[in-house]
Amino acid sequence: MKWIIGFYGIQLIILVILIISSWLIWDRRFKTKHGLRVPKGFIRTNEVSIDPTTNKKMVVYFNPETGERFYKEE
Repeated sequence: MKWIIGFYGIQLIILVILIISSWLIWDRRFKTKHGLRVPKGFIRTNEVSIDPTTNKKMVVYFNPETGERFYKEE
């Protein structure tokens, strides 16, 4: 009986660690994709959109070397 509790306890601990680490990684990834200061190497595109959560106008910048996009608040 103890091994059953231990087996499910280890799985629960692993699941909690995965959830916390994925939340931290997602949060860091999302916050670096937009802001007020454009990083070096990015060029402005003609693409403009409205963020549906904040209703702010976002201008898209593109880095031709990496293919990465950056969204600047207008």
